[in-house]
Amino acid sequence: MGMACDDVPLLQTLSVVDIWTDGGCKPNPGPGGWGALLRYNGKERELSGGEKQTTNNRMELTAVAEALEALRRPCQVNLYTDSNYVRNGMTIWHTGWIKRKWRNAAGDPVANVDLWQRLLEIAKRHQIAWHWVKGHSGVVENERVDQIATQAREKIEQAG
Repeated sequence: MGMACDDVPLLQTLSVVDIWTDGGCKPNPGPGGWGALLRYNGKERELSGGEKQTTNNRMELTAVAEALEALRRPCQVNLYTDSNYVRNGMTIWHTGWIKRKWRNAAGDPVANVDLWQRLLEIAKRHQIAWHWVKGHSGVVENERVDQIATQAREKIEQAG
């Protein structure tokens, strides 16, 4: 089910959507959850999910991918994450990885290549400004997505 850009007629300018994402595990690796908050034109939508066995980084990447996939049309996105791993991967590191055939600077295979490739493909549709926010620093939306991700992880744990 999509959101946001679908609510307005196609205009020459892209609709602006603000997205906050978070993901985590306890322990790492272990059961994990992710959360996203999408805000467009005064409306909000929360997304979440999780996995029984995963890592913090995989949950951070999944949160962003799921949030961007929820947009039905190309948008101008302000994406807020407390993960430098996600922000740096999408703004700096990916060009080198691609040149080196998905090897990092040390020559080792890039971790989470499946999610990086998924995210890079989805991101092509949108104009994204990547913003890093310090986690657990009182940013209301970041605190909310942390709660959403934690609740998703706890649901996975309870399901066994």
